[in-house]
Amino acid sequence: METTKIIEILSYAIPSLITGGIAFLFFKQHIKNEAGKRRFAMHREAQKHALPLRLQAYERMALFLERISPSKILLRVPPVSPNKNDYEQYIIANIEQEFEHNLTQQIYISNECWTIITTAKNTIIQQIRNAAKGEKVTDANTLREAILTDSMTKESPTVTALAFIKSEVSTFL
Repeated sequence: METTKIIEILSYAIPSLITGGIAFLFFKQHIKNEAGKRRFAMHREAQKHALPLRLQAYERMALFLERISPSKILLRVPPVSPNKNDYEQYIIANIEQEFEHNLTQQIYISNECWTIITTAKNTIIQQIRNAAKGEKVTDANTLREAILTDSMTKESPTVTALAFIKSEVSTFL
């Protein structure tokens, strides 16, 4: 008699345990899916707010590159004196000032893009310094001519950096 009662209890208990176990697994999976949906919604909401900031950072860096382009900076920054060394330092100081004004933008752009932008800036500064070392460069006006001539014969590093910015922005738009 006892074995029949045990079998009878097990016949009720086993299906209940199986049903309870399956319900537990389904609820666990449901809770996991809901948490994933909430995380996705929060991420999408954060992206909605971050995208305009990122685009603004890329725009500012594109403007920076345009402003330090040799042909543009020479038109915008006239010589302060006829001395070529003074003008060289003045142009470089303007480039550095522009760069420092945009330093915070590196938070919103990729490391690779930031590296390319800083490399372009440093290359332009180096081109200015090399042009100032030329034997034919005697004053600020001949320095301007040498820099412009050099920039016309070579592709400006700002063009390369701008192309990279455009390609990077197109990946997340």
